[in-house]
Amino acid sequence: MDPAVRVTDLVVDRGPRRVLDKLTFAVAPGQVTGLLGPSGSGKTTLLRALVGVQKVRSGEVTVLGLAAGSPPLRARVGYVTQSPSVYADLSVRENARYFAALYGRGAHEADAAVAAVGLSDAASRLVTGLSGGQKARASLACALVGDPDLLVLDEPTVGLDPVLRVELWDRFHALADSGTTLIVSSHVMDEAARCDRLLLLRDGALLADSTPAELRADTGADDLEEAFLQLIRTRGQEVAA
Repeated sequence: MDPAVRVTDLVVDRGPRRVLDKLTFAVAPGQVTGLLGPSGSGKTTLLRALVGVQKVRSGEVTVLGLAAGSPPLRARVGYVTQSPSVYADLSVRENARYFAALYGRGAHEADAAVAAVGLSDAASRLVTGLSGGQKARASLACALVGDPDLLVLDEPTVGLDPVLRVELWDRFHALADSGTTLIVSSHVMDEAARCDRLLLLRDGALLADSTPAELRADTGADDLEEAFLQLIRTRGQEVAA
């Protein structure tokens, strides 16, 4: 089966600083792939490259068999940024129905997407009056309404309460079970265990591309945060040598 995403020798510079350094990996379809790493590691830059809005220095990014950013991908890729990407002066329902219309979908699909992120009770409220977590969920609803083949989520659970985080992760896996490929970034290592596969970034370099179980076995650490720290120590020793 061809990968949903293939990245080869990707390099991104921002001024004199190298943000991503020769990243190479592939993402299998129908899985939840976690992009984990501390703030400033290059996660958002990588996600922007996947959806075709990031200027790159060199390398190749292929999404669903096409070059990232190709016009045919606009109806097949959903992207939720860290900042809310909805209209503040419209209600949650109006936002969802507007984006549904762009995708050729109807009110029923829009209302179902709002319900899927737990905002039915707030559907008539203006986005400007929502909490930060509710705004993030409204953005997610607008991405879901297009039923994308690939869903790219930049730290979608930041600021959410633990119960809602669990509900969203259950939703992510339900989407994956239905065939959607998800790439979810986070700097919270306890979310790593919820992913089918992990990409661990630090300082623009890919430290690991493995499953949670493989990462534990390779590092000898039961805790995934400790496993990540072990990888950092190992990389530091290799550089020093």
